[in-house]
Amino acid sequence: MTTPEADRTPPEPTEGAGGAAPRPEERLERAVMAAEKALIEYEIAVETFRVEIENFSRLHEQRLGPLYARLEELDALIAEARAARTGDPEDVRLAQEARARVTPIPGVEELLHGWMDGQGLFPESVAMLTDQSVQPPPRVRPGEEARRLYRELVRKAHPDLAQDEAERKRRDEFISRVNTAYSRGDERKLLALQEEWAAGPVVKRRATPADELYDRLEWLAARKELLTELAGKLEESAIASMLRLAPDDPDGLLEDIARQLTGEIAERESRLMELHQP
Repeated sequence: MTTPEADRTPPEPTEGAGGAAPRPEERLERAVMAAEKALIEYEIAVETFRVEIENFSRLHEQRLGPLYARLEELDALIAEARAARTGDPEDVRLAQEARARVTPIPGVEELLHGWMDGQGLFPESVAMLTDQSVQPPPRVRPGEEARRLYRELVRKAHPDLAQDEAERKRRDEFISRVNTAYSRGDERKLLALQEEWAAGPVVKRRATPADELYDRLEWLAARKELLTELAGKLEESAIASMLRLAPDDPDGLLEDIARQLTGEIAERESRLMELHQP
């Protein structure tokens, strides 16, 4: 998941003009810097994958949810029409079960004060709980320019590069806004954030004693383990399995599924018309 840039190790130091030997901590400092770069690249890859999964899930619900709901309603209507035609107790039971699956649970919306109904949370409720826009993103995968800007911003402003707690908090807040803009594919916002970061204070990296450098390496290794665990969970999700069917065009995959569902709807509507014929 890392790029060649992240894996590139700085050249070995040479003796200075005065023939002075390199400091003992210098190799360790370079190792920490290389580990930080590699971790940031890995975190970028994990976060971009998470955004795609989240966007795909929201667009899947927006575009395909109504089609699935129509199919379920048609299945209930077909079962009811069949039961009315045959009068068979088994057909009647199946029709009742089919209708129960599409009938909202009464009283849920009043009980939960408008947060959800029998079909689940309203989009406004999800947006409030997750700090997302009510409207889903226009695409599963943000554009190439948005991805380029996102990677550049994370490499420059990542909280793991902070030298103290105040600087970490500043970077955390900034990267949170970067992640939000990227998840929406908002290139203009990312450009504005790039200008904001460039105009901000420049924090120089200070030398750290050997013990602190070893602690830093241990922390980076632990962070990598957490990211690996998160990446594994994302890979195992049902949405990730769907994305693997069309890694180069996830939006096209949604359109293909929509066409398939539209065909199934037409077939069921035809079947329902036949059942209503005398």
